[in-house]
Amino acid sequence: MLNMQTIKGRVAIVTGAASGIGLGMARVFAQNGLHVVLCDRRVEALGEAVAQAGALGREHGARAMGLETDVSDAQSVETAAARAEAEFGRIDIACNNAGIALRPKPLSEFTLADWDWILSVNLYGVIHGVRSFLPRIRKHGEGGHIINTSSIAGFQIMEGRNTAAYSATKHAVLALSEGLQHELAGTNIGVSVLAPEAIDTPLYKTSEQRPDRFGGSLAPSNDPVPDLSVGLHPDEAGRRVLRAILNREFYVFTHVSTRDRLARRYARIITAVEQTEAWIAEEKNASQSKAGH
Repeated sequence: MLNMQTIKGRVAIVTGAASGIGLGMARVFAQNGLHVVLCDRRVEALGEAVAQAGALGREHGARAMGLETDVSDAQSVETAAARAEAEFGRIDIACNNAGIALRPKPLSEFTLADWDWILSVNLYGVIHGVRSFLPRIRKHGEGGHIINTSSIAGFQIMEGRNTAAYSATKHAVLALSEGLQHELAGTNIGVSVLAPEAIDTPLYKTSEQRPDRFGGSLAPSNDPVPDLSVGLHPDEAGRRVLRAILNREFYVFTHVSTRDRLARRYARIITAVEQTEAWIAEEKNASQSKAGH
C-alpha cells in the first residue's frame, strides 16, 4: 500500500494536465516526490505546466515530463503510456482526468458531433487510460492506484442546468470505476473516483478547442455558464486526491455542500423501491382475490 514514505520516487501519469484539476494533481504530486508525466493535447499550455511541476519537484528529487496526448484517440494514449514507461521504467499512479464540457444546452440541440466529442473525451478517455495504464501498473507488481475523474454531476442531475449530456458521461465514469474497484478488490492496486464540485478551471472554454474531426472549434459565447472561478484552487483538489490515494478512499468528494442534494436523490430512489414494494403487494392481493372467486 502506498504511503508518504513509499510514494517518493514513484511515477504518476495525469491526463488533462495542462490546466485545472490535472495541473493541480501534477503540482501536488511533484511537491511530494513523485515523478509526473503530464499529458494534454494543448502543447503550449502543457509546456508551461511541465515547467511548473518540474520546478516544484526539483527540490524533492522528482522530475516532470510532458507528452502531447489526445485521450479520445486510443493509440495516442497507448503511445503516451509506452513513452512514460520507457522514460521512468514504470507507472504507479494513473489519473484519467481529461474532460470537456460544452456550454449548457438542451439535449434536443446536441448534434452527433457534440455527442461524439463529449463521449470520446469524457468516457473513452477514461477507457483508453484504464486499458493502457492498468497493465503497466500490474507489470511491476508493487501496487499502485487509478483515479478516474467523474464529477458531482455523475451523482446528480441539477434541474435547469441543461448539462444532462455532461452528466451522462460522468455517470458512466462512476459506473466504470465502481466496476473496476470490484475487479481489483483484494489486490495491491487501489481505485478512486473523483467527484469534484466547483473547482477554478477553464472547463467551459474547452468548446473553443474542439478538434476538426468533432466539428471544429466553437466561437466564444456570452451564454451564461456556472462561475467556476469561485471554486477551490486546483491544488486543493490535488491534495484531496493525494489523501484519497494514501487512504485508499473510493468516493472522493471535494465539497460537503453536496450532502443534502445527494441525500434527496437517494431518498427518491428508496421511495421508488417502496412504491414497487406496494405494487407487489397490490398484485398479490389482486391475484388472491381472483383465486377466491
